[in-house]
Amino acid sequence: MTINSLLDLWHKAAAEANFDNYFNVLAEESIFIGTDATENWDKKAFMVYAKPHFEKGKAWIFKALERNIYFSKDGKTAWFDELLNTQMKICRGSGVLVKENKEWKIKHYVLSMTIPNDNSTEVIKIKSPLEDVLMESYKK
Repeated sequence: MTINSLLDLWHKAAAEANFDNYFNVLAEESIFIGTDATENWDKKAFMVYAKPHFEKGKAWIFKALERNIYFSKDGKTAWFDELLNTQMKICRGSGVLVKENKEWKIKHYVLSMTIPNDNSTEVIKIKSPLEDVLMESYKK
């Protein structure tokens, strides 16, 4: 299976709330980083977070608008970036895949909301109260 097809099927599994198909694509030692600053999960923690969403019959719907895929010289590692049509409007996903037993597995995935440069000041004002507290907690 190509990486492009694998990623499309992974996103489709979320849209169809197919928990097993979704999480089978992730390597056992994978990391998923979400849009909130506190969302940095290993696979087990991400499964705990996601399970209630999948149990509702619909997790999230991400459709690739654009995707770039790159490969290491030995062909055992790939990395990608993608623009996604989501319920949060356009988001950016990026990740790393590794070949395990002749199958590609997602090892690391980062989901980010895009913010138009002209609106960054407004967004900073909205998120500052929450993130100022969070940043202080990291200083301790």
